Amino acid sequence: MIVVTGAFGFIGSCLVERLNALGHTNDILVVDDFYKDYKDKNLDKKFIRDWIHRDIFMDWFERIHGSVDFVFHLGARTDTAEQSKEVFDELNLNYSKAIWDICTKYEIPLVYASSAATYGNGEKGYVDDHSLSAKLKPLNPYGVSKNDFDIWALKQKKQPPFWAGLKFFNVYGPNEYHKGRMASVIFHAFHQIKKTGEMKLFRSHKKGIKDGHQSRDFIYVKDVVDICCFLYKKRPESGLYNVGTGEARTFLDLVAQTFVAMGKTPNISFIDTPKDIRKNYQYFTEADMSKLRAAGYKKSFHSLEDGVKEYVKKYLMKKTYY
Repeated sequence: MIVVTGAFGFIGSCLVERLNALGHTNDILVVDDFYKDYKDKNLDKKFIRDWIHRDIFMDWFERIHGSVDFVFHLGARTDTAEQSKEVFDELNLNYSKAIWDICTKYEIPLVYASSAATYGNGEKGYVDDHSLSAKLKPLNPYGVSKNDFDIWALKQKKQPPFWAGLKFFNVYGPNEYHKGRMASVIFHAFHQIKKTGEMKLFRSHKKGIKDGHQSRDFIYVKDVVDICCFLYKKRPESGLYNVGTGEARTFLDLVAQTFVAMGKTPNISFIDTPKDIRKNYQYFTEADMSKLRAAGYKKSFHSLEDGVKEYVKKYLMKKTYY
């Protein structure tokens, strides 16, 4: 059986769909907080063997571990504006440690969600080198919680037979309708353009960077789940892996392509970045993808143009799910 935690969410639900397409229609167990019914459509029409609420999952896992072949631990508190260390310690750190311990004890392979937020402002670069983890300085409690678990995992003498911590960069795509302010810029741009005919981006407050030229490594969620399935099948060397495209693109590019996909002429203006986030605002991220490529991942990534076009036309315009 394949366990997917966080299966009600954005990446988790897309992974379930991809696993179904690969023939896993009677061996997927999903874990999440299923009281949040606003996510219901994310798992609609997917083939699932059983549903376990996250609060009782650990007891279940300990008892029924013999039937579990692989764990994708994608469940996490992902609100980068949340400031409570206690919340992140409970949901992102301690919960992950408990899953790791059971996977180690019963020799079950594990892939878990880390984050590019661990890299902070990028002063150490964006290389998934294990020796850098303890030197990184994330900019918010969410990033700290993810980096704390990465560091803890790397220190463990006893480990699952295979494990991978995935440092997700800026993921966008279908099934993020529920994410509110934490949804991708494309999602927000689509709705703002549809409502007002224009899009307002944050002005640059950093010398040498033009307005709208703040850059991120944007990766389409279908590429993310492809990587997850590659790791499930091939199980290369255990460790941390970046999950991006290796190519930074500007927010101006991103929003312009959203206008194009909607069949509209770009109408972009700029507003000041709010002072409360200006200090910790990232102006550039770009994943070094050499480790994953060296591990044998050969598939190309969606270009920003192709990914935005498919997301807007096939999903956002039609209000459909993957």
